[in-house]
Amino acid sequence: MQSRIRDVRRAKGLTLAEVAERCDPPTTAQTIGRLETGTRTLSIDWVNRIAAALDVDSADLLAHADADEAGVDALLAADGHARAPTKRLIALPPASRADTVIVRVTGGVGDYRSGDEIWCRRLDADQFGQALNRDVLVPRPAGRYAFGRMIDRSDGQLLILPPGPGNRQSVVRDPGWIAVAERLVRTL
Repeated sequence: MQSRIRDVRRAKGLTLAEVAERCDPPTTAQTIGRLETGTRTLSIDWVNRIAAALDVDSADLLAHADADEAGVDALLAADGHARAPTKRLIALPPASRADTVIVRVTGGVGDYRSGDEIWCRRLDADQFGQALNRDVLVPRPAGRYAFGRMIDRSDGQLLILPPGPGNRQSVVRDPGWIAVAERLVRTL
């Protein structure tokens, strides 16, 4: 079984030690390195553990003969200069999972443009703290939603500041779930 663990780990910008620490239960950087290079047998259990640690689907870690990989051809630095990468890097396209919630922007507001897609990850009530000071989609009654920056969370209330100037904050009480923005997909 051909593995893409190293490519995916590098695309996520993680070290061997960081992946090892994120595994459940945690393991060693040496073990992850051996699984990447094939010096240790890669079982389905290991594929699933590492996929969870990298927050990707298990299939993303396995090389497919007919799959096209998007390689990174250039790196753009803060000074505006582009250069070739010194080692092979791949780009990971967005992958829909069971907890994926997608928001399509139909009219530009704040940092978002018409046509943007905001890919979000659904969180249950015990995970809401992960979304503080991040953009979220929050369900409201009658098929409506609140979208914006979650600026406070207390006593079962979420305070959401919508994007754009002059909008008033929304208060949502005890939502069953929220979805935190993780990826912006934009056509140029």
